Amino acid sequence: MLPRKSYARVSVHKRRTMAKATRYQPKSKRRSPDSVRTLISRSQIQKRISEMAQEIRRDFPVEPLHLVGVLKGSVFFLTDLARQITGEVSIDFIAVSSYGSNTRSSGEVKLTRDLDSSIEGKTVIVVEDILDTGMTLQYLLRVFEQRKPRRLRVAVLLDKPERRLAKVRADYVGFTIPNEFVVGYGLDYSERYRNLADVGVLTLGKQRKK
Repeated sequence: MLPRKSYARVSVHKRRTMAKATRYQPKSKRRSPDSVRTLISRSQIQKRISEMAQEIRRDFPVEPLHLVGVLKGSVFFLTDLARQITGEVSIDFIAVSSYGSNTRSSGEVKLTRDLDSSIEGKTVIVVEDILDTGMTLQYLLRVFEQRKPRRLRVAVLLDKPERRLAKVRADYVGFTIPNEFVVGYGLDYSERYRNLADVGVLTLGKQRKK
């Protein structure tokens, strides 16, 4: 154990050393934060999902339904929709990639996770978070049709018709929205904001804009 005088000397030397070590560190660049403006509230979402579930059951009153969610964005939507549909419902997932870290689609669709079971002879409802350019849905419908389902329908939470490039349409639509980049309720920007309960319009901070 050092004497009091020596301990004080060591402490002063340590503080001086730390000051020298930190003095020339570059300042971090400041970035204005992202902001999210609510477009569709959680209560509006839940009300519309309940209505969509009733619409689906009116079209298919008694037969089992097989819901196929498109990962990752559809998870919240599919979960709430499945709980609102009466009768027999089964669930599977498929994953594709069309967005990178940018706010615009890359235009290239890749299958990254296939279904766990066959859809042959089943009434299949493809569940998507958003119908945008339509390239992803067009690709998926080609894949599914080759697998001979009994019926094939599409349910989307959000439809953005201004961005459409492919000639596809959804049979059940939650909300038609303007050409804005939206996040929340499963939708993301670079894997962020999925957990928001509302759907909102994302505005990027200045340093994040591209």
